[in-house]
Amino acid sequence: MTDTARIDTAHDLSALWDPASVAVVGASSNPAKWGYWLASGALEGRHRRAVHLVNQRGGRLRDTPFAASLADLPSPPEHIVVAVPAAHVHAVVAQGLELGARQFTVITAGADPAQEAELAALVRSRGARLLGPNCMGVVDTGTGLRLSWGDFPSGRVGLVSQSGNLALEIGRLLGRAGEGFSRFVSLGNQGDIDAADALESLVAHEPTRVIAAYVEDFRDGRRLARILAAARDADKAVLLLTVGRSEASARAAASHTGALVSALATVDALCEETGALRLDSAGQLVDTVQALLAPALPAGRRVAIAGDSGGQGALAADALAARGLTVPRFTAATRDLLAALPPQTSRGNPVDLAGAGEADLGNYARAVRALLLGGDADAAVLTGYFGDYATGDPAQEQRECEVAAELAAAVRASGRPLAVHTMARDTAALRTLRALGVPVYERIEQAADALAHAARWAAGHALPPPPPRTTAPHPVPLADGHYATVRTLLSAYGIAFPRAEFVTDADEAVKQAAVIGHPVVLKAMGLAHKTEAGGVALGLADDDAVRTAFGRMRQRTGASHYVVEAMVRQPHAVELIIGVRRDPAFGPVAMVGIGGITAELLADTAVGLAPLSPQRARELLLSLRHSPLLLGWRDAPPVDLDAAADALVALSQAGADHPELSEIEINPLLVHPGGAIALDTLGSLS
Repeated sequence: MTDTARIDTAHDLSALWDPASVAVVGASSNPAKWGYWLASGALEGRHRRAVHLVNQRGGRLRDTPFAASLADLPSPPEHIVVAVPAAHVHAVVAQGLELGARQFTVITAGADPAQEAELAALVRSRGARLLGPNCMGVVDTGTGLRLSWGDFPSGRVGLVSQSGNLALEIGRLLGRAGEGFSRFVSLGNQGDIDAADALESLVAHEPTRVIAAYVEDFRDGRRLARILAAARDADKAVLLLTVGRSEASARAAASHTGALVSALATVDALCEETGALRLDSAGQLVDTVQALLAPALPAGRRVAIAGDSGGQGALAADALAARGLTVPRFTAATRDLLAALPPQTSRGNPVDLAGAGEADLGNYARAVRALLLGGDADAAVLTGYFGDYATGDPAQEQRECEVAAELAAAVRASGRPLAVHTMARDTAALRTLRALGVPVYERIEQAADALAHAARWAAGHALPPPPPRTTAPHPVPLADGHYATVRTLLSAYGIAFPRAEFVTDADEAVKQAAVIGHPVVLKAMGLAHKTEAGGVALGLADDDAVRTAFGRMRQRTGASHYVVEAMVRQPHAVELIIGVRRDPAFGPVAMVGIGGITAELLADTAVGLAPLSPQRARELLLSLRHSPLLLGWRDAPPVDLDAAADALVALSQAGADHPELSEIEINPLLVHPGGAIALDTLGSLS
């Protein structure tokens, strides 16, 4: 199926989310069985659609009798939920297709991959869609569709998940935060409907304001990238959870590139280029959801802090700074607004009320209002005890709720967000804050994370694709990935190399070195890590040095082919590594890092989806931890950053043009104030 066809069919998932009729095959009256919860959830939508329950043994649930088979139903169902033993799934689906069903949700697990592929092919061949197998079901709280086990509170978050239990955890955390789901879909084994299909439907779904996803298998990563960029354009944040942090690479490294481009780094590049946010846990996701659904988003990274404890204010400042937010000094305008507070109040940032909050709860609102309206901050944090006063003194509950409403009013008046960190759990004041859209956090690091992610999303954007090339080499497939072949290829893309001659014996090496001009470099061919294997000799100043190096190198490496190259010396040069690796899901992925023999030791790299635009290549270079070396460190002149970016763009285009290459790299790319030159390159064929 073509990519275009997949996008067209994905737009029509109406039978998944809002079918005219539903049949649950495998319904049960036993609460210990999945069939009970699926049937119970389906019955909740009887006001909107026909609901049929099927069990070959008969029975009933509440006032609804079970039909013995799909053939016994009074009308054909549009959406069939299959919760029968694995051996019977195919027969149920085949019968449903004969009746004209458009959507199948298969809860059952246990079939082997070949059987699952056969089932999916059967469903697609009849123009229907399949969710699962081995999934937890689907929920649309707006249409009253609840075909799953578990509690799914209503709200504005659309969730796509390959983990059922994780979805339940997110649902409970959302409920505690006063939020919930607009839609939920459990992908299971993605026999047909995959993460991209489900996410695309959420982008077009108006009630969904934030999209959350847990994805392990990305399938068509490029299509997913286009959908995430479309979500950004639709002003919908996508919060992505995935796995892979503990695994640098699942592959043996045939090159530096294979070792340095991890699966997680590729996902991070996807998020960076599409405006999505990759998060680390269900809790962090829900914390960020609260900040994103608040009445205002931070327009920058400046945060003002107020509290009734100097210690908590100081820790809040550290937590915010650790996440890339700033805690600025106040200007006279903000200090003037804070002058209305009691004299014991510290008017720096953080603001320490020093007991004034406890003496008069209204001082909390006065302080926050000053911080939000003063113009020195893009957001504010209220940290400490607020929200818990009524726990010890119930007489303060009404006043505390009134102040909570005043805090929310200050957010609306200023157009700037407030995050409240409190030691309280579930009090009337906190419920008031949440009802008015002010996020509440139990730990300061939660508030800091959420504000940092909200600021990042508010400032982000989906990057435009690279412009089409006006001229390019004809991409003839390569016969091998040897140095001579790859060097010729990359030279055609405009990448500079030193003069070189390829030789097989010492006499030829000596002769060609004289033609090139001493000093020269001698390298053994066919080695992935030449230096470690003794396959590189630098600065050979005369014929004797070349002959001696050749003999020693042949003895150590056993190589049959060698290259003699001009020795390149450039003052103030920096060695980079640039490469492209073809990812099974995302296609060609470009990498740049600090190179040379310490590339893997430093692991200072940046990754982007290839081909790269010049702007994106430059951004990757400047994102390196060691980028000051490129810009001129300790009075050294800056290197030619444009030349480095051009080489990276050219290599990324070559990697994209040649799918037969699983990896291609240049290490090192010598970048200096006058340009960039490739000193070694390697390719690996798929």
